[in-house]
Amino acid sequence: MLAGGVGAAKFLRGLTRRIDPRRVHVIVNTGDDEEFYGLHVSPDLDTVTYTLAGMSNPATGWGLAGESFNALGALAAFYGKGWFALGDRDLATHIYRTDRLRQGWPLSRITADIARKLGVKARIMPMSDDRVRTFVKVRGRAAMPFQEYFVRNRARGRVERIELRGAQQARPLAQALDAIKASAAVILAPSNPFVSLGPILALPPMRTTLASLRERVAAISPLVGGKTIKGPADKMMRGLGHEVSPVGLARLYRDCVGTLIIDQLDRRYLEPLRALGINAVATNTIMSTPARAAALAQVVLDSIQV
Repeated sequence: MLAGGVGAAKFLRGLTRRIDPRRVHVIVNTGDDEEFYGLHVSPDLDTVTYTLAGMSNPATGWGLAGESFNALGALAAFYGKGWFALGDRDLATHIYRTDRLRQGWPLSRITADIARKLGVKARIMPMSDDRVRTFVKVRGRAAMPFQEYFVRNRARGRVERIELRGAQQARPLAQALDAIKASAAVILAPSNPFVSLGPILALPPMRTTLASLRERVAAISPLVGGKTIKGPADKMMRGLGHEVSPVGLARLYRDCVGTLIIDQLDRRYLEPLRALGINAVATNTIMSTPARAAALAQVVLDSIQV
């Protein structure tokens, strides 16, 4: 599975109810990794890991349940008020990751080690051990790192361009490509196509590998009735000149995705999608409970006959 953060984590919570977690390989976006207080923070990796470990905050979808923020408050005396919420227990993960990186460990080894220590059975891996950084250009401002755009500036402004710096030079994780080639099915999570899945797909030869397996690749639309439940994917589609609909999404993926799962509110797009050569399935894609996430996972698995 190719994954971003919260939406992907919710889906994984359901998928691992339907199949053995040990069969699940998750390739996670690292384009929005950032450094705070000298620590390497991997938001999407942590969200997926914490969720599969049963530790995530159910109210936010990110961070840890029952978290406190005493260290962040203390750091404000030296750095000023922080704008990225790093909880006290969450900081332990970032300290460990940063320490291991400085010792020369690749991010993939650190990620596997953290997941193992937290009891996660699925295999979680970063898209690459090489650095890729996502920048967002909004009207009237210079391109900024994704976290600054999304968290600090609350996704304000009309998006004019997405820059994936380093993507063409980065190498996808070899284990990730091997997992894709050996898989019975590949699922693109209901994540932002530009800043969550886009960095993964931009890694040569990730997209061409998926294209060669297109009939067993399924994507889940993050759009419901022309909007996203969470995140700025709809705003980005509009700003970048794409139709904000499942058809617009399908045009972004049609070379490498054979099946698109859309919400039942978007049933009117089924025939236009099929006219594009994509197997389209409509169902309830709102994962408000683990049971509904599991039901969605079953629909996806059935659509590609797993």
